[in-house]
Amino acid sequence: MTRDDIERRAAESKVPAVTLGFWAIKILATTLGETGGDTVSMTMDLGYLVGSAIFLTIFVILAAWQIAAKRFHPFLYWATIIASTTAGTTMADFATRSMGIGYTGGSALLLVLVLASLGAWKLATGSIRVETVRTPKSEAFYWLTITFSQTLGTALGDWVADTNGIGFGGGALLFGALLALLAILYFRSAVNRVFLFWAAFILTRPLGATVGDFLDKPLGQGGLAFSRPLATAALGAAILLLILLLPQRAGRHDEGVEEGRSI
Repeated sequence: MTRDDIERRAAESKVPAVTLGFWAIKILATTLGETGGDTVSMTMDLGYLVGSAIFLTIFVILAAWQIAAKRFHPFLYWATIIASTTAGTTMADFATRSMGIGYTGGSALLLVLVLASLGAWKLATGSIRVETVRTPKSEAFYWLTITFSQTLGTALGDWVADTNGIGFGGGALLFGALLALLAILYFRSAVNRVFLFWAAFILTRPLGATVGDFLDKPLGQGGLAFSRPLATAALGAAILLLILLLPQRAGRHDEGVEEGRSI
């Protein structure tokens, strides 16, 4: 390996570059998280606590593997994302339903945890930019924040769809519109890019949650009554296809901090 190769590898982040393909796969992964989590907890009737234990164990193993890896591996990264979103589904359902704190209480609690994780990350490393995720410490904070955000997104999606009476389809349209607004702000304004990234990252989860529920909930509950296992398999196949077809490259770590991006 040449010196240029070593320097290039050192400047690479451990997470993928944030492109349109990244967001497409992320939305599919969050939708799979909803149908996959519900498959284990509801269709297989194992319950939210057992489902959470299963998916959280898988996530911890994959996250540890991801952190130990020396460079970005697309399949490992997206497998870890899927594990976090399925764990987020069952953990949110356990908190809001089994523990009885409700969607509002669960969403508020998880929002506090997301903000606390981001704050601790900023204090510990000096930046919460995803381009800086290339050390074990920053990557540990990255995955902790992602787990909280995935769980928050599930609770938020259920709160909007169930509590406010707009249904799963209406919830999907609402969160889709909010993501479109963030995209407009990204291209048309000077709003801090790091804020926009994390706002979009969080909002993709309730979008996936409402789309997943719309696919697999009974007709009487406003869903399409698709088989959860089949929907999960179809989403998994779509994610695999996109990973193979779309360019998957590591993000680049810039030593300088660009204007409007420093957090």
